[in-house]
Amino acid sequence: MSGGFLVSFEQALSAESIQPADASSAMLVGRVWSKTAGGPCPVLISEGEVFDLTPLAATISALLEIDGLVDALRDPSRFASLGSLDAFLRGEAGDLLAPADLQAVKAAGVTFADSMLERVIEEQAKGDPLRAQEIRGRLAPVLGDNLKGLVAGSDKAAEVKKLLQELGLWSQYLEVGIGPDAEIFTKAQPMSSVGCGAYIGIHPKSDWNNPEPEVVLAVTSKGKIVGATLGNDVNLRDFEGRSALLLSKAKDNNASCSIGPFIRLFDGAFTIEDVKQAEVSLVVDGKEGFKMTGISPMSAISRSPEDLVSQLLNDNHQYPDGVVFFLGTMFAPVKDRRGTGLGFTHEIGDRVEISTPRLGRLVNWVDHSDRCPKWSFGLGALMKNLAERGLLQAKREG
Repeated sequence: MSGGFLVSFEQALSAESIQPADASSAMLVGRVWSKTAGGPCPVLISEGEVFDLTPLAATISALLEIDGLVDALRDPSRFASLGSLDAFLRGEAGDLLAPADLQAVKAAGVTFADSMLERVIEEQAKGDPLRAQEIRGRLAPVLGDNLKGLVAGSDKAAEVKKLLQELGLWSQYLEVGIGPDAEIFTKAQPMSSVGCGAYIGIHPKSDWNNPEPEVVLAVTSKGKIVGATLGNDVNLRDFEGRSALLLSKAKDNNASCSIGPFIRLFDGAFTIEDVKQAEVSLVVDGKEGFKMTGISPMSAISRSPEDLVSQLLNDNHQYPDGVVFFLGTMFAPVKDRRGTGLGFTHEIGDRVEISTPRLGRLVNWVDHSDRCPKWSFGLGALMKNLAERGLLQAKREG
């Protein structure tokens, strides 16, 4: 692996286009494959320059565990430059990778009322997009009115549950959407996520699928939320709609998890409260001229990020290398693409852009998962690479 994830030069991105609007005051850390270093490096992004943080930590996972990390990064001149961010985006200095390595990649599902309704529709349609429109028209007036503004696990939610059960409308998705226990699942394996500028994969047998634009939290092994980034929880609606037991096949395929472009660390200028007020935008541009847009406001989430993290990591479940944690989306696209009533599905070559001003832009292009670059650089390869570069020995001596 020397990267191998980026799309063609003609589609190359620029540093200005993917960084936050207030990049000059943002504390941005990420991960690159550096040709100079001969492997993956945790990095600091400052003034369009990429600085090598391996003297602090060999992995992004270990970096985020450092107490006082923000203060340690205030002076970029302490670290060696690996080149400009533009040079990495063009593939000249290396490649931009997902800003995660050893961390578990987890996700919370059904955390917004609008997507909750769509999950119920998938279940009722048994994965058939032709039935979805009719079911949506029948269920939306009843479920939509009851779910708007509902706080999961509340007394009011329990009342709504009882009402919907009496109407015969209860669902496993409503249970995790408004009940006391959140749905938390493994989205992808450590090291398998792709970064900004990469291809994202949909299963070649899927005819009903969509992007899921989400905020992704960076969580330490102690459960502390230290920053946030963007993610695309690529989803196969037909697979999951046929059976919830197919969730892993609907969610975890080659290149089906995208994270980036960078983790913005919490500091005086950016906090969890900014995350809660973020509006995550989605733009899908098809090669045939199709365009779809949408917005997922974090203020509409039915569980707080802190509550979700407390259900993820606690005395019953630990993550010694930390977690990158997708918070869910309210955006479940229904705009017709292949014909009336068929709703949205991806086509090969789609450009998918997920953005919010304080976190920047995550941009990817769609292909079938079996045609995306194969994931070959796993944990064993990482350990071998770090050992060859003397970084594991340096960590033991430190």
